[in-house]
Amino acid sequence: MSELIIRDLRATVENKEILKGVNLTVRGGEIHALMGPNGAGKTTLGSVLIGHPSYQVTGGQILLDGKDITYATPEERARAGLFLAFQNPISIPGVKISTFLRTAFKQLHPEDKTGVNEFFDNVKKHLKKVGLDESFLSRAVNDGFSGGERKRFEILQMIILRPKIVVLDEIDSGLDVDALKLVADEIREYYSQDVGFLIITHYQRILKNIEPEFVHVLIDGRIVKDGDKELSLKIEEEGYDWLRSVA
Repeated sequence: MSELIIRDLRATVENKEILKGVNLTVRGGEIHALMGPNGAGKTTLGSVLIGHPSYQVTGGQILLDGKDITYATPEERARAGLFLAFQNPISIPGVKISTFLRTAFKQLHPEDKTGVNEFFDNVKKHLKKVGLDESFLSRAVNDGFSGGERKRFEILQMIILRPKIVVLDEIDSGLDVDALKLVADEIREYYSQDVGFLIITHYQRILKNIEPEFVHVLIDGRIVKDGDKELSLKIEEEGYDWLRSVA
């Protein structure tokens, strides 16, 4: 069973402290939702977890399966089994999706001897499941993609690259109702006792499709409230103002 431990994590961007002591543990077989208003630090947390160079860790630890990855490179974190679906995925002109997926898979799973044909048969199957045409394989990564197509491709990467801990940052933004259902179906299919999920979101929308076992509220760089799905429902009804007094 995999385990991500975030211990008293503090981080700054452009000399401004954003994370002010975040504590959170995500284990395989668990689905966690991290909610909070704009500017709370949710996306910063995802970026820090994956090792974005614009963010500086000033305290605390990030442990994955007992290994300290606090200052590891993004590549080392990915090899350790951590995956982040970005809120705003960037395009990579000139890099074909087929090349990107095959190269990343071989880097992350060098022991896997899956043949090229079998590998791409699996890719094509899941392309269809997330609502993307096979022609996307010959296109450059996210180049000319709509917002919804970029989010679908993030989920395709998750399925193909097989991470242990999955962080989804606002994965529902840019998706219509039908696309959200396709994405949610793939997330549920990938979910197992070996995989832990941290779903970062403003709203309860995606949580209607993927029910979290644990809900955490981040305000002003700190987790101020923990609960279950009932907490997300209360936030949908009442917003975040009632929690600001404890932030």
